[in-house]
Amino acid sequence: MDKLSKPDIEKIIPHREPFLLIDEVTEIEPGRSIKAVKYIRGEEYFFKGHFPQNPIMPGVLMVEAIAQAGAISVLILPENNGKLVLFAGIDKARFKRIVRPGDKLIIDVEITDFRRNIGRAKGSATVEGELACYAEAMFAVTAP
Repeated sequence: MDKLSKPDIEKIIPHREPFLLIDEVTEIEPGRSIKAVKYIRGEEYFFKGHFPQNPIMPGVLMVEAIAQAGAISVLILPENNGKLVLFAGIDKARFKRIVRPGDKLIIDVEITDFRRNIGRAKGSATVEGELACYAEAMFAVTAP
């Protein structure tokens, strides 16, 4: 499938600035896997408080970026058009590297199980090939 730009992404998931954490999708196999990018900019809203003199991307937002990428992979399927993907659980979240302004966060997600409206996924976020975050999640697909 072709790459997806931010306007394409906004047609698939309901997230918007400042909480849309995916800038582009570089690879996607709908319902199975996705590779996406988040460019970490110095003007991100969360750096004002986390931390003003030492800007670090919060780990929970890396997990959210992984979740948003996975949601794109699932919601791009025609049968899920217009639906929502919600967390049902987060497991094995680990944070291995600090992410700072100027970094390019590469997000990889694999949908490991998806039946009816419940699924499982595992995802990672890396910077320059170095693992920054890993998490596994359970999710539910639901009407808005």
